[in-house]
Amino acid sequence: MASSERSSRREFLRHSAAVTAGSALVGGLDVARSAHAAGADRIRIALVGCGGRGTGAARNCLDVQKNIQLVAMADAFEDRLRGSAKRLKNRYPDQVDVPEDRMFVGFDGYRKALDCDVDLVLLVTPPGFRPMQYRAAVEAGKHIFMEKPVCVDAPGFRSVMETNKLADQKGLKVAVGLNSRHTPACVESIKRARNGAIGKLKFLRAYCNNAGVWVRPRRPGQSEMEYQMRNWYYFVWLSGDHIVEQHVHLLDRADWIVGDHPVEANGMGGREVRKGKDHGQIFDHHFVEFTYADGTKLYSQCRHIPGCARMTGTIAHGVDGVADSSGEITGKSPWKYSGPRVSGHAQEHVDWIKAIRKGAHYNEGYFGATSSMTAVLGRMATYSGQIVRWDDAVAKGPDEMPRKFAFNATPPVVPDKDGRYPVPVPGVFKPY
Repeated sequence: MASSERSSRREFLRHSAAVTAGSALVGGLDVARSAHAAGADRIRIALVGCGGRGTGAARNCLDVQKNIQLVAMADAFEDRLRGSAKRLKNRYPDQVDVPEDRMFVGFDGYRKALDCDVDLVLLVTPPGFRPMQYRAAVEAGKHIFMEKPVCVDAPGFRSVMETNKLADQKGLKVAVGLNSRHTPACVESIKRARNGAIGKLKFLRAYCNNAGVWVRPRRPGQSEMEYQMRNWYYFVWLSGDHIVEQHVHLLDRADWIVGDHPVEANGMGGREVRKGKDHGQIFDHHFVEFTYADGTKLYSQCRHIPGCARMTGTIAHGVDGVADSSGEITGKSPWKYSGPRVSGHAQEHVDWIKAIRKGAHYNEGYFGATSSMTAVLGRMATYSGQIVRWDDAVAKGPDEMPRKFAFNATPPVVPDKDGRYPVPVPGVFKPY
């Protein structure tokens, strides 16, 4: 990427940080206080992706205002769609109106949901689908909330960045589920760090170390595609690996503090305990040293191993102090957040709906894509054991997605005769 283009993106990231801080801290900290309707008109929404996070995102959106209605739903699996619809209808009987003819099942269900009379769409499928669904939603003229990460590979990153431009041209409001950007304690601590409270930045640390997530064993009669879709967390084309799917939150905070993305990554990782046939192809631990254009280092850990220390956070070290992005600064200018405790998951929908109501410019897709690509860069480094540079990764990173989306189609990776999937081997795996 040319230096002028990189500089332009850096300025955009800085602007995004200021806009996000303002939206989270100026009014509307309490969802209930913000729930007054700006007129009696209804907002009609569609939910695409009806798993746990999708159902949660729908709840967050319906909680903002009573005149928001869920009118269409889509998922690859009927059982997930119907289960989500039942839970949401029980909780919001007056705000959920999804009859049979607005319930869509299958890989193309999202397109049918977009064809409905809806104003905005929640995209909460496994993240591998995000770039193409985002593009379709923008082409359909819908305002969009999309969960993080917004891509799992370099072609997806390039696609999302192009779609962001189209969304801006159409005046669409785009929200991304990087909820730290809407959590007041995080917003204020990063604002202070960026404004000099810790002096010149020396280095950063980021952690997302926990015991891991669910496993969904293979069921009799499942096609390989259905099995991978059900167990999506363990396949790169669907989740991006946990460094992308989960750790993106903490890497986003680091990019936000620096005001830029890294220019290279050097890492290591592997599988120590998560080695079963139902654990697909992803690693259970990653360590990455990211380097930014000004030489600043970010030391990043993420781990899914039970019985180990659990740590989550992004910490910035400066010459005059240390900023913990969860809401505390120590050093020459000590400070600790003492304001309202607000859920970023809830507030991000409040801020998004407010922007839609006011017609304000609002597009989080740029930092959403950049932070997602930061995580992809880290994965490419840990899988390969090579120093991977941003420009090369963006330009030459491989396409992880299948050529065809159908339950009888062949996924990008398949098991061997023993039921095991190919796992990247550092020193052998090629990043591009």
